[in-house]
Amino acid sequence: MAEDERGGPACDAAISLAFSVLGKRWNGMILDALSSRPLSFVALKRTVTGISDAVLSDRLSELGDAHLVTRSVDPGPPVAVSYALTPQGEKLMPVLQQLGIWARENLVVTARG
Repeated sequence: MAEDERGGPACDAAISLAFSVLGKRWNGMILDALSSRPLSFVALKRTVTGISDAVLSDRLSELGDAHLVTRSVDPGPPVAVSYALTPQGEKLMPVLQQLGIWARENLVVTARG
Protein backbone atom coordinates (compact mmCIF):
# COMPACT_ATOMS: atom_id res chain seq x y z
CA MET A 1 0.00 0.00 0.00
CA ALA A 2 1.30 3.44 -0.88
CA GLU A 3 1.29 6.48 1.36
CA ASP A 4 -0.48 9.74 0.60
CA GLU A 5 1.07 13.19 0.92
CA ARG A 6 0.26 13.22 4.67
CA GLY A 7 2.12 9.96 5.26
CA GLY A 8 -1.07 7.95 5.74
CA PRO A 9 -2.20 4.95 3.72
CA ALA A 10 -3.27 5.57 0.13
CA CYS A 11 -4.86 3.35 -2.46
CA ASP A 12 -2.54 1.90 -5.06
CA ALA A 13 -2.81 4.01 -8.23
CA ALA A 14 -2.97 0.97 -10.52
CA ILE A 15 -5.81 -0.59 -8.49
CA SER A 16 -7.67 2.73 -8.52
CA LEU A 17 -7.23 2.90 -12.29
CA ALA A 18 -8.45 -0.69 -12.76
CA PHE A 19 -11.57 -0.07 -10.68
CA SER A 20 -12.30 3.18 -12.50
CA VAL A 21 -13.09 0.88 -15.44
CA LEU A 22 -14.08 -2.41 -13.79
CA GLY A 23 -16.02 -0.79 -10.98
CA LYS A 24 -18.65 0.62 -13.33
CA ARG A 25 -21.85 -1.34 -13.41
CA TRP A 26 -22.09 -3.78 -16.34
CA ASN A 27 -18.44 -3.57 -17.48
CA GLY A 28 -17.38 -6.84 -15.86
CA MET A 29 -20.44 -8.63 -17.24
CA ILE A 30 -19.80 -7.29 -20.75
CA LEU A 31 -16.20 -8.47 -20.62
CA ASP A 32 -17.30 -11.86 -19.32
CA ALA A 33 -19.87 -12.16 -22.13
CA LEU A 34 -17.15 -11.50 -24.70
CA SER A 35 -14.71 -13.96 -23.11
CA SER A 36 -15.80 -16.91 -25.25
CA ARG A 37 -16.27 -15.23 -28.65
CA PRO A 38 -17.08 -11.96 -30.43
CA LEU A 39 -20.72 -10.93 -30.17
CA SER A 40 -23.03 -8.52 -31.94
CA PHE A 41 -24.68 -5.67 -30.05
CA VAL A 42 -27.98 -7.59 -29.98
CA ALA A 43 -26.31 -10.77 -28.70
CA LEU A 44 -24.53 -8.76 -25.99
CA LYS A 45 -27.80 -7.13 -24.93
CA ARG A 46 -29.44 -10.56 -24.70
CA THR A 47 -26.51 -11.94 -22.66
CA VAL A 48 -26.17 -8.99 -20.25
CA THR A 49 -29.74 -9.10 -18.97
CA GLY A 50 -31.24 -5.79 -17.86
CA ILE A 51 -28.86 -3.38 -19.61
CA SER A 52 -30.38 -0.68 -21.80
CA ASP A 53 -29.24 0.03 -25.36
CA ALA A 54 -27.90 3.44 -24.36
CA VAL A 55 -25.89 2.12 -21.41
CA LEU A 56 -24.52 -0.81 -23.42
CA SER A 57 -23.42 1.55 -26.17
CA ASP A 58 -21.79 3.85 -23.60
CA ARG A 59 -20.02 0.99 -21.81
CA LEU A 60 -18.73 -0.49 -25.09
CA SER A 61 -17.26 2.90 -25.98
CA GLU A 62 -15.59 3.16 -22.55
CA LEU A 63 -14.20 -0.37 -22.81
CA GLY A 64 -12.94 0.48 -26.28
CA ASP A 65 -11.26 3.63 -24.98
CA ALA A 66 -9.60 1.46 -22.30
CA HIS A 67 -8.33 -0.87 -25.07
CA LEU A 68 -10.19 -3.85 -23.63
CA VAL A 69 -12.80 -4.26 -26.39
CA THR A 70 -12.62 -3.72 -30.11
CA ARG A 71 -15.43 -3.03 -32.59
CA SER A 72 -15.34 -4.64 -36.04
CA VAL A 73 -17.57 -3.82 -38.99
CA ASP A 74 -18.18 -6.32 -41.79
CA PRO A 75 -19.57 -4.22 -44.66
CA GLY A 76 -21.71 -7.13 -45.81
CA PRO A 77 -24.26 -7.17 -47.16
CA PRO A 78 -25.77 -7.15 -44.67
CA VAL A 79 -23.60 -4.89 -42.54
CA ALA A 80 -22.57 -6.70 -39.35
CA VAL A 81 -20.94 -5.13 -36.30
CA SER A 82 -19.29 -7.28 -33.67
CA TYR A 83 -17.40 -6.67 -30.45
CA ALA A 84 -14.46 -8.73 -29.19
CA LEU A 85 -11.84 -8.64 -26.48
CA THR A 86 -8.48 -7.13 -27.36
CA PRO A 87 -5.32 -8.92 -26.24
CA GLN A 88 -5.38 -6.70 -23.12
CA GLY A 89 -8.99 -7.72 -22.47
CA GLU A 90 -8.09 -11.39 -22.89
CA LYS A 91 -5.31 -11.00 -20.30
CA LEU A 92 -7.94 -9.71 -17.85
CA MET A 93 -10.14 -12.83 -18.10
CA PRO A 94 -8.17 -15.03 -15.64
CA VAL A 95 -8.40 -12.21 -13.08
CA LEU A 96 -12.18 -11.89 -13.56
CA GLN A 97 -12.59 -15.67 -13.35
CA GLN A 98 -10.67 -15.70 -10.05
CA LEU A 99 -12.85 -12.84 -8.81
CA GLY A 100 -15.94 -14.89 -9.66
CA ILE A 101 -14.59 -17.89 -7.76
CA TRP A 102 -13.80 -15.68 -4.78
CA ALA A 103 -17.30 -14.15 -4.89
CA ARG A 104 -19.01 -17.58 -4.98
CA GLU A 105 -16.95 -18.71 -1.99
CA ASN A 106 -16.99 -15.53 0.11
CA LEU A 107 -19.93 -13.28 -0.64
CA VAL A 108 -23.36 -13.97 0.73
CA VAL A 109 -26.01 -13.37 -1.90
CA THR A 110 -29.47 -12.63 -0.56
CA ALA A 111 -32.70 -12.55 -2.51
CA ARG A 112 -34.07 -9.09 -3.08
CA GLY A 113 -37.70 -8.67 -2.25
